[in-house]
Amino acid sequence: MAGHVLAVASLKGGCGKSTLAWNLAAGLARREGPERVGLLDADPQGALTHWAAWGAAGAERQGGMVPVHAAGADPDAALVRAMRRHARVVVDCPPSLDMAVTQRLLARAHMVLIPVLPSPLDLWASARTARTVVEMRRDNPGLQAWLLINQVEPGSALSRAMSRALAELEVPALASMVRRRAAFRSAILEGVSVYQLGARGREAAREIDQVLQEVTGT
Repeated sequence: MAGHVLAVASLKGGCGKSTLAWNLAAGLARREGPERVGLLDADPQGALTHWAAWGAAGAERQGGMVPVHAAGADPDAALVRAMRRHARVVVDCPPSLDMAVTQRLLARAHMVLIPVLPSPLDLWASARTARTVVEMRRDNPGLQAWLLINQVEPGSALSRAMSRALAELEVPALASMVRRRAAFRSAILEGVSVYQLGARGREAAREIDQVLQEVTGT
């Protein structure tokens, strides 16, 4: 049976899309087993592929890293292959310049998360992604979608204007949010997920777990 696909997509750069995809896959692997979860790196920048190679260089720390599959020249075929190999596949979608590819990937996805930085300007810039996802439901009516507020500064709160802007979009926002934490940067530099950082990554891992619990219901 084909694997369940969770896509992470945004038309705006710098929103932490690849970092989220990396750690969401790691969180799923901890829950379901590393062999059941795969990552598809469909972003031309290849961040996930590079991080996986970096982690493999320190194999003693790798600790069951999720396998990363490069999309290559045919992301559709790469996704189909990954779906055959894994019960769950997390997809790091391309940025805005490759929206046609993202649309084809979302046509096979079951869920999509849209990372949004916590400012009205970033939210409005992400509104186009939300509209695209809503349009995709004509071809993929079962596609579930949420906005995920990412890189929230410690001690900050969403402004009233931000809350109003969120409510106006056709895609709902998760109650869970992910803070801007040094643990996410440290994990990238070490080629691991926040789950492999021990105490340093505990709070970051807890936030990823909350996101997964909210979108999977378990």
